[in-house]
This record gives sequence, C-alpha cells and structure tokens, in this order.
Amino acid sequence: MHIILEQSFLKSAKKLPENIKKKLPKIVELLKQNAYHPFLHTKKLHGELSGFLSFRITRDWRVVFYFKDQKTIHILEVNHRKDIY
Repeated sequence: MHIILEQSFLKSAKKLPENIKKKLPKIVELLKQNAYHPFLHTKKLHGELSGFLSFRITRDWRVVFYFKDQKTIHILEVNHRKDIY
C-alpha cells in the first residue's frame, strides 16, 4: 500500500502533543500493512464526511483518510476526536 500524506495532515500533525507524535509513525506503518487492522479501529464516516474513513491513534486522537484506489491511501488530517468530525 502506498501512503500519501496531504499538506493538511502534515500541518495538523505538527500541532500534536509529543506523545502522540511519537506513536504516529508506527500507526501509519500499521495502516500501510493493513488498513483494517483491529488495533486501528478503522471505521467509515457518514454525513459530510461520507466516503472517508478514520482510525485511532489513541482513544482520543483520530486520523481521517480515504482510498484513492486499491493501492493508495491519502491521509488528510489528524486531530482530537472532539474536533475532527
């Protein structure tokens, strides 16, 4: 799987607390290997975000992404769960 980190994701990732920043590379690698790994808690989004998916970094931090095709994932944003949806 090929991962593309959008500018919006890179910008939001810079603002993350340090402990979340440290977890992010490992989580993105897990996504690359299996987007539906149980650890990620991947789910389809609804409403205005229909067509996108999200996964967890921790209980409170989420990442929004979508599949461009079967081999490409675009990661759009990372933020606290109260702010991302």
